[in-house]
Amino acid sequence: MTFAEPVVLGRTGLKVGRLGISSSYGAPAAAYEEAFEKGCNYFNWGAFIKGRSTQMRTAIRNIISAGKRDQLVVGMLTYAHIAFLTDYFFHKGLKAAGLEYADVLLLGWFPKRPPQKIIDGALALKEKGLVRFIGLTSHNRRLFPELAAEGVFDVFHVRYNAAHRGAETETFPHLEKDTGPGIVSFTATSWQRLLKKRKLPPDEKPLTALECYRFALSHPAVDVCMMGAKNLDQMRANLQVLETGPLDDEERERIERIGRFIYGK
Repeated sequence: MTFAEPVVLGRTGLKVGRLGISSSYGAPAAAYEEAFEKGCNYFNWGAFIKGRSTQMRTAIRNIISAGKRDQLVVGMLTYAHIAFLTDYFFHKGLKAAGLEYADVLLLGWFPKRPPQKIIDGALALKEKGLVRFIGLTSHNRRLFPELAAEGVFDVFHVRYNAAHRGAETETFPHLEKDTGPGIVSFTATSWQRLLKKRKLPPDEKPLTALECYRFALSHPAVDVCMMGAKNLDQMRANLQVLETGPLDDEERERIERIGRFIYGK
């Protein structure tokens, strides 16, 4: 089995490709559209102007114009921690992309439970049919099981890579695989630290981006691994992970060894 096979994103029922795509790295619209045609249909679009890629917006519009909106899963990410701003930027984003609704509204970077006003605002958008599901991103791994018990959030974005493996004990075992929130991992390369030779001992080769994505996707709790690309060549290189499958024991041992070293530094 390879990572080309789509999966269901937790209890949302959404069918998604294993690689999710961030809008903030500068790839051209053609790169996003090529990835979409290869099955990467989970697009993460920033809801602040500075975090929003006009090229992903163009790609979304082109995909919709081609009659494939039902195959696209758009996660709109907002870092606004004020209910009014969340609502404002969300509506602005929908209009800009030509969307009638977002599949997921992602509340970004909350170290603890979001204020009730933020949650109520998100639920109001869901009740109006402007949002299908509500998600949350956080670096606080222990927060996710607490929020899962409330039943409000449908998707969690969890930091997980070879240097930061705490989710293996603090998050993943405490969430239901099929009936719980969908799990999306981010920072697969640990902000590229896993890719740099100077960060490692002299006798150790750095990891490749593909190895980092394979590491995240090999964990059975992870539905989708986020990735970014600056250009079409990088996008095509990243998409090669779809032709691979889970790590074997030797590959995993090496990656975990490098991760432990990076974490120790």
